[in-house]
Amino acid sequence: MSLSIRNQIPGTVTAVTPGEVMATVKVRIEGGQELTAAITLEAVRELGLAEGSAVRAMVKSTEVALATGRVSGVSIRNQLPGTVSDVATGGAMATVKVAVAGGQDLTAAITRDAVGDLGLTAGAPVVALIKATEVALATA
Repeated sequence: MSLSIRNQIPGTVTAVTPGEVMATVKVRIEGGQELTAAITLEAVRELGLAEGSAVRAMVKSTEVALATGRVSGVSIRNQLPGTVSDVATGGAMATVKVAVAGGQDLTAAITRDAVGDLGLTAGAPVVALIKATEVALATA
């Protein structure tokens, strides 16, 4: 199956914390960084997720925000530091590729104005921000 989701990150489940309807699933990605996904308990059961499960974390590029440093006082669970490797701008929007630890590349689709306001150029340090509810998980 091919998907249009650009960000597909392999990892290993390190913890599953069930709630009433939803669960949080912690995934260690290459480079040792951790992502948190908030998915339904039904999905946890259907995918057979448990500690040690191999998964692919998927995030649409439109759901990746960028900051020039770590952000405190926000509910966003996933903050992945990295370095801008490429910026492609169009009339209104831009795509920014971010190299994170472990050799993974993330793509963020943000406005062209944001690129300018943040001074994003190749080599600039950034932090990719991703809400846990925007991380989908797939098994092989």
